[in-house]
Amino acid sequence: MVRKRMSEGSKPWWMWPNLLSLDAPLVAVAWLYMFTHAWQVNYLEWEAYLALGLGVWVIYVLDRLIDLRLRDPGDPALEERHRFHAKYRGFFLAGVVAAFATVIWFVFKALPVELLISYSGPAVGLVVAFFLLVIGSRRDGEVPYLRNAIAGLAFGYGTAMMAHTRVPSQGMFSMLFSREMIAFAVLCVLNITAIHLWEHSRRSDDPETKAADELSLTLPLTILAGAALLFAYFDNPGMFGRGVGGEKVPARPFFYAVLISAALLQILNRTRRRFSLDALRVLADAALVVPLPLFLILSRG
Repeated sequence: MVRKRMSEGSKPWWMWPNLLSLDAPLVAVAWLYMFTHAWQVNYLEWEAYLALGLGVWVIYVLDRLIDLRLRDPGDPALEERHRFHAKYRGFFLAGVVAAFATVIWFVFKALPVELLISYSGPAVGLVVAFFLLVIGSRRDGEVPYLRNAIAGLAFGYGTAMMAHTRVPSQGMFSMLFSREMIAFAVLCVLNITAIHLWEHSRRSDDPETKAADELSLTLPLTILAGAALLFAYFDNPGMFGRGVGGEKVPARPFFYAVLISAALLQILNRTRRRFSLDALRVLADAALVVPLPLFLILSRG
């Protein structure tokens, strides 16, 4: 795949979700749907999906606009998506204001406000911590592991929270220590870290650095895949059948989705030299959306 910087008129169609910051909201909405089925939520308002998608979009746009403020215009770390946001900064800022107002409207109009308030403390704290790390982090090209961990936890918690407010007789701490929440949060951390590791590896000419970067992703992805299989087994010891006594096992397809996403990220990690960094960013997020159709088949089977 061509690795040259693209001109304004040559952007392929598959890059537009990334340029418009729509890739992460699509991932969040897809996994919110999977959380609702895994936790047997009977009904979740469409406003919850839209509020989550818009909230994630606001955070991602602000992250890119802050990056633009903190870096020099010629900084090589600024990517195609940053240049796109810089060119249309006014439109994105207007969109952020409108999207944030819409989220507030949905929260008070259609969502369980009392429950959301009881869940929102960690979410707000993680988002604030993330932006503080964005503002205060060094611009030395090293992999920001702590910032990525906070970002992944915030993404995972916020997505799971929207479904868990509809789980009867359970609270925030039940969600925090659930296998579904833990597995998805770790998957998000690895997804975010993957791009930074691929960028770091590509900048280095040291074979040992390249090998260390690959291992830094290969090992945790392997552990996550193994944990997903183990969690699926815990959900139903007869995991290759339909369940003990034929009952449905709603969480099992969720862990299969985690397993598939981890496997796809592993494949990307091993074949990353074949793709441009722009393509890898898109493919890394696609790896988190691809399991949705299989999840739908398994959860209804």
